[in-house]
Amino acid sequence: MARIAGVNLPTHKRVPIALTYITGIGHTSAAEICEAVKIDATRRVNELSDAEVLAIREHIDTNYLVEGDLRRETQLNIKRLMDLGCYRGLRHRRNLPVRGQRTHTNARTRKGPAKAIAGKKK
Repeated sequence: MARIAGVNLPTHKRVPIALTYITGIGHTSAAEICEAVKIDATRRVNELSDAEVLAIREHIDTNYLVEGDLRRETQLNIKRLMDLGCYRGLRHRRNLPVRGQRTHTNARTRKGPAKAIAGKKK
């Protein structure tokens, strides 16, 4: 079983697909990693040698921000916006949509379940 960046990769999947299980690596990044390390995209994870897994791990460590470090940086960016008191920070603080979506209706994912208002029926 290959373990890269603290994630156990699924053994029977193709290497580019398995790499997307790591937070911060999508399809494009996974293809670039395979190309840089010279691993065929049709190979499976269980077919990789220890040296190839090590090469993938080193390439990811040097070139990509993944897993815990990526999450930490994202949270620090959000905290910075909140501390600044800018519009986006206020939206984060109030747990409302940040990117200009309407909130009169919809936005239930961000706002939570609808709360009934007493005396509204007429």
